[in-house]
Amino acid sequence: MKTRVLAGLCMVPLLVIVYLGGYWLIGAAFLIGLIGLKEFYEGFKNMGFKPAFIVGYLSLFVLYVIQLWAPNNFTLILLWMFLSVMASGLYLFKIEDRKLEDAVTTAIGIMYVVFFSFHIALIADSPDLSIMIWIVLIASFATDIFAYFSGYLFGNKKLCPNLSPKKTWAGAIGGTLGSIICCGAFGYFVMPDMLVHCLVIGLVGAIFAQLGDLTASAFKRKMGIKDYGKLIPGHGGIMDRFDSVIMVAPVVYYYMTFVM
Repeated sequence: MKTRVLAGLCMVPLLVIVYLGGYWLIGAAFLIGLIGLKEFYEGFKNMGFKPAFIVGYLSLFVLYVIQLWAPNNFTLILLWMFLSVMASGLYLFKIEDRKLEDAVTTAIGIMYVVFFSFHIALIADSPDLSIMIWIVLIASFATDIFAYFSGYLFGNKKLCPNLSPKKTWAGAIGGTLGSIICCGAFGYFVMPDMLVHCLVIGLVGAIFAQLGDLTASAFKRKMGIKDYGKLIPGHGGIMDRFDSVIMVAPVVYYYMTFVM
């Protein structure tokens, strides 16, 4: 526990980046995508697959160039998506050296790691609601923290023992309540006109934060690894720490788009 707490304090600089926003936050999203993609592909290499690192990195770079050149231009983003999937398929053309799984894992990495985390940049570039990036982090980290301590203190019945043996129903409930409380507190003190929205996102965000954690665990189980990396002591790699964030960011963005 001590290691996790100390490692959590190392995340404080992230709050400074979020406060600065703008290009700083977009740069942070780019780094999450870059390092996370490397960790994700390395996990598949552990299974004997050969994802196209260069295709993934190039796809990531092009996506952020698009965002800097024409922010939130969804026609260009759809074009990027088409070209990325097509490039993943073209990688298979050297058919004597590569398997179908190599092309599929390349595309999955781009969509799951790069595109999901890219929603952080989309929120950062939102003209009126860039402040919602705080809700993304609050919902993600509050869920994780409250789930950890609730499970530690009260947990006995396992939630998904085949995916993550340490997760319990008590942790899931505690994490959800913690997210609602923290997001509600942020809404009450910072953006009272949107308090109800903050509470709703606190609930929905907590659910998707835990689904993101379990999804990452499912990948790790199949890859045969315990952690995606060793970058953050007590937490593992970028994907171990931000697996919930990259799932919550799209939820918040689309809630902003269709509801707020």
